[in-house]
Amino acid sequence: MFLVGLSGGIASGKSTVVAVLRELGCAVVDADVIARQVVQPHSKAHQQILQHFGTEILLENGEINREALGSIIFSQPEKRRLLNSITHPEILKEMLKQILKYFVLGYRYVILDIPLLFETRGLTRLMKYTVLVYCDPPTQLARLMKRSGLGVAEAEARISSQLPLEEKRRWATHVIDNSGDWESTRRQVLQLHTRLEDSLDFLWARLVVGTAVAGLGGLVFLLIRHFIS
Repeated sequence: MFLVGLSGGIASGKSTVVAVLRELGCAVVDADVIARQVVQPHSKAHQQILQHFGTEILLENGEINREALGSIIFSQPEKRRLLNSITHPEILKEMLKQILKYFVLGYRYVILDIPLLFETRGLTRLMKYTVLVYCDPPTQLARLMKRSGLGVAEAEARISSQLPLEEKRRWATHVIDNSGDWESTRRQVLQLHTRLEDSLDFLWARLVVGTAVAGLGGLVFLLIRHFIS
């Protein structure tokens, strides 16, 4: 099994691509969903966040007010680093659990849906392939304005706060251009899925693991024979 990193930009259409991948039966680990799960009330991360940021960031139901917390870390880099030091280990731990589950189930590859994949370059080294969901700048701007009801200036500010898609494109091994219609995007996803399914990287991984398991089994057998005799 091998890992495929998937990312995009705000309003580039990554969720559309993920929906098609899930429809195809692909294993997808969503870092955003996990990030919300690990900070639920009574969790280890939730308790640590309250210790450092106070109860002012809580909603009435005890969950963390992401908007309030976001406003704090946006203007205070040291607070952002503190939050990351609390949440990232828990997120990584849960991602590894899910990857292991899919490996045991025999999946050829696992898609890791990570919004800041290309911003955190260290993660890309763990991926066999990286996929960028791209769309041209005018389309991205128009989609964001329509989706969020923003004006031009505010929408441009949000887009410029991220690493430009053109720069991410240079780092990706595969690009899905979502500038066109849904059928065009779906066709590209199907082609990518076929290439990944046909990859021999899965075969080599299975051979290595199979050899290791067989070797371990042989060692156990010899030890049992030794103690019996």
